[in-house]
Amino acid sequence: MTTMETTTPPSTAPARVSDRARHEQRLGWYLCLPAFVVMLAVTAYPMLQAVWLSLQSYRITDPESREFVWFDNYAMVLSDGLWWRDVGVTVLITVITVVVELIIGFALAMVMHRILFGRGIVRTAILVPYGIITVVSAFAWKFAFAPDSGFVNTWFGLENYDFFAQFGSSIAAISLSEIWKTTPFMSLLLLAGLAQVPEELQEAAKVDGATWWQRLWKVTIPNMRAAIMVAVLFRTLDAYRIFDNVFVMTNGAQGTETVSFLAYRQMITRTAVGLGSAVSVLLFLTVLLIAFVFIKLFRTDLSQVRGDR
Repeated sequence: MTTMETTTPPSTAPARVSDRARHEQRLGWYLCLPAFVVMLAVTAYPMLQAVWLSLQSYRITDPESREFVWFDNYAMVLSDGLWWRDVGVTVLITVITVVVELIIGFALAMVMHRILFGRGIVRTAILVPYGIITVVSAFAWKFAFAPDSGFVNTWFGLENYDFFAQFGSSIAAISLSEIWKTTPFMSLLLLAGLAQVPEELQEAAKVDGATWWQRLWKVTIPNMRAAIMVAVLFRTLDAYRIFDNVFVMTNGAQGTETVSFLAYRQMITRTAVGLGSAVSVLLFLTVLLIAFVFIKLFRTDLSQVRGDR
């Protein structure tokens, strides 16, 4: 006599939420509501105003000729090679800075996580650059690369070499100033991820004879993948909106103009409010697109991690 084993499929019914959990969710919304209202009031009106202005042909110096042109400003921007050149420059700076910051930030995070003596002093010293105002940092690096009074020329034995006279050296100087300023932020996020890696896994890997490099790639990085993705996402969104360093160090010369600087130049310098608002809206949509792609990759990455486990 044979018996057939039947397996009961797992229930797909949603789990019931208890009254306590429902109360905690409601309390959380109540606590977040004031901050949400303030953020909405501060950000929603300028965004809607920018969208409204982007649909008009409007110059501050000629308010009488203001008229609705609908999406003509967007068509003009997207069909202009200047927009795509500035997008390329912005992407170049973003990729360089984020990649270098990820590598250096991870090394600094490892130092802050493993150091035994003077941990508070070391962490404070590493985080000091991030506390400096971006404009001040940009001016400091501009003076450092100055051909007549900067110390960088002295270090490399150059005589009155102008780093801001060529595209490549200008991008290098801008990227270096951005890396120096914001690497501590990356290291701080990665330090939080390192703190979540179970020490038992490290000890088990040591017992199994794994080298430091093997423990790094097989234990540390896989277990802090979520922190790495969040750090890269935040820095990418921030780096793509770079403005201060470009404005102070090159003022957009030598082809170093970024998308944010283009919006500034159209709206402030040329007083073309409608065209500048269109550039700003496109910049906002690009940032949203980057965030959407990262979140999709982030969710897929986490699902793969769960599947491996």
